[in-house]
Amino acid sequence: MSPRSARLARLSRSVTFSACHRLHSKSLSDEENLKLFGKCNNPNGHGHNYKGRKGADFHPGSGVVLSGAVTVLSLQAAIMEPLDHKNLDKDVPYFSEVVSTTENVAVFIWDSLQKLLPQGILYKVEVHETEQNVVVYKGEETIVK
Repeated sequence: MSPRSARLARLSRSVTFSACHRLHSKSLSDEENLKLFGKCNNPNGHGHNYKGRKGADFHPGSGVVLSGAVTVLSLQAAIMEPLDHKNLDKDVPYFSEVVSTTENVAVFIWDSLQKLLPQGILYKVEVHETEQNVVVYKGEETIVK
C-alpha cells in the first residue's frame, strides 16, 4: 500500500434545528414513564435547539468527500425538512412508534442520510441535544459479549 492510499480524512458538516418532543413509551405505564424520563415526560412536551453533524469519509480519488452542494442538499433533506420546527412525536411518522430520544433522533438522521449519500461514505452522525448531552451514532455494530 502506498503512503497516499493510506491517508484518511473525514469531513464534518453541521446544521442547527429546533424541535419539541415528549419522552414517553406506549409500552410503559404513566408512572413508569415519569420514573424513567422525569421532567422530559411532561405531557405538553419540551423543546431543544439541536445541532446535527454528519461525518463522511474522504474519497482519495477526487480528494474530497462530497461536493458542497451535495452535502448541503443531503442535510436539508435528511434533517431540516423532516425535523426543523416540528413536534417530533406528532409531525414525524417515524416517532409515532419510536420514543423520540436523542439516540433515536441520531438513528433517524443516519437512516435518512444513508438513503441520500453514496454507500459507505457516511462515517457518523452526532446530535447535540445540549452542550452536555451529545449522541454519536455510527450505524449498526455487532456487540460481542
